[in-house]
Amino acid sequence: MLLVSVGGSAFAGPPTEFAQLTIEQRVIIRVPLVAPPRRGRPAAAPEAQDWDEKKGPRCLAIRSIRSADLSERNSVDLILSNSQRYRARFGRGCQSAAFYSGFYIEPTDDGSLCAGRDDVKSRGGISCEVDSFKRLVPER
Repeated sequence: MLLVSVGGSAFAGPPTEFAQLTIEQRVIIRVPLVAPPRRGRPAAAPEAQDWDEKKGPRCLAIRSIRSADLSERNSVDLILSNSQRYRARFGRGCQSAAFYSGFYIEPTDDGSLCAGRDDVKSRGGISCEVDSFKRLVPER
């Protein structure tokens, strides 16, 4: 059957509504803390060790971060895939205790976590900007 209309609409009924749907994707990288030593077992050498701080880079590649360790009040030690350690120092008023259950990093376009630009977010919702990175070497 062919329906032809002259001077009016061929379709009767409610007007058609159009809507736009935007889908956003958000990627968040979770950084776990290294497991503390169990009771009765000696700590592994790197975790029980003292560290000297040396000059560090401005940025670290996010994909190289494997885990973290809480060692000082206002910083988090990042352990990279090549076993190097870097201390991410936070600004005043940001305590590392907030990161006891790990933290999140939102990837950037360049894939780097940079001091003075990026922040890390605790699982509890606290956000701390990284002030600087220090390269850690075993203390002699």
